Amino acid sequence: MRILFVADGRSPIALNWIRHWATHEDEVFLVSTFHCVPDVPIHALDFIPVALSRAKPAPAADPRSKKTMIWSAAALPVRSAARHWIGPLTLPRAAVRLNEIIRRVKPDLVHAMRIPFEGMLAAAAKELSRRNFPPLLISIWGNDFTLHAKASPMMRRATRKALLAADALHADCKRDVRLAKAWGFPKARPSIVLPGNGGLDLGVFFPPDFPPAGALVINPRGFRSYVRNDTFFKAIPLVLEKMPEARFLCPSMAGESLAEKWIRQFGIEHAVTLLPPLPRPQIAAWFRRAKVFVSPTVHDGTPNSLLEGMACGAFPIAGDLESIREWITPGVNGFLVDPADPRALADAILRALTEDALRVQAADYNIRLISERAEYGRCMALAKDFYTSLLP
Repeated sequence: MRILFVADGRSPIALNWIRHWATHEDEVFLVSTFHCVPDVPIHALDFIPVALSRAKPAPAADPRSKKTMIWSAAALPVRSAARHWIGPLTLPRAAVRLNEIIRRVKPDLVHAMRIPFEGMLAAAAKELSRRNFPPLLISIWGNDFTLHAKASPMMRRATRKALLAADALHADCKRDVRLAKAWGFPKARPSIVLPGNGGLDLGVFFPPDFPPAGALVINPRGFRSYVRNDTFFKAIPLVLEKMPEARFLCPSMAGESLAEKWIRQFGIEHAVTLLPPLPRPQIAAWFRRAKVFVSPTVHDGTPNSLLEGMACGAFPIAGDLESIREWITPGVNGFLVDPADPRALADAILRALTEDALRVQAADYNIRLISERAEYGRCMALAKDFYTSLLP
């Protein structure tokens, strides 16, 4: 197959999916909405900026720089709002460029990896093309409907147009297939539910040989608009009141001024460690050392970090969302809490840290669950069959 991906080429999730096709017998082409240097052997790489993204690299900056992190945290709500209101207006011009690339590449299949704004871009290109457009597959990511689609009238319209243009859908949870049909995706068209990144390499994400010692809690979600880190940091002193030896590890939070402020405010400097983003083998090693994994989100599909933590034996505590209930049965293999309630989160963490038998039972359950539903090779074999079924 000749496959043209329209994606954010910086995304580890997208690249993990694309890598399968690039390392097999397929010809892979990537149109990225952001400048990137992907470590994937693709045939050609093009950039099309859309919705205030950048086709050229940003000025060099140390990702651990406090100044950089303060600006990025402060700018996030404003930038998100600007993308929601201005982003759809950038699609027609970008769609002309995408059609030029499609005519040059002549792909058998176009796969847009997320609705805003890659799926919207591909749908606009298909509308302009009017004929001879290859089958269009669009992936849905966790917040496409619950956060982005309703953010502005233009986003609602562009979301519906993308779903009507899609010949098929890929989602990482059943909930999003249901929501896609409610937003206008024709019920007769095919869909598939697989992890967004294609699944986990169980040679990297695997359980420890022995149950972890200590009382380590890990929150790897970083700072995003839909992650209630305020709840997480407020819960920490409540946990420490009853379990002073508990420790909290936060990858992807190093240099975040808000995290540093909360740590000082609650007097928990001795118990919390902020780390930069970590490569997969290193984050997997930390998951194996942690007894508890925390994901306090108010919007989500199936977070890849959640699956990774479960595969490594960490007990999951997540926001009580419909999509997460597809993976976690409360009290059996994890806990689900109100992500806005620090006391509920603290109580869940304390229970998970103190109930050894429950953690062991959950770890065994989750390792089997991940092996059956989220192993990379199995998932990508299903994806290949799905791709093939879409070809003329």
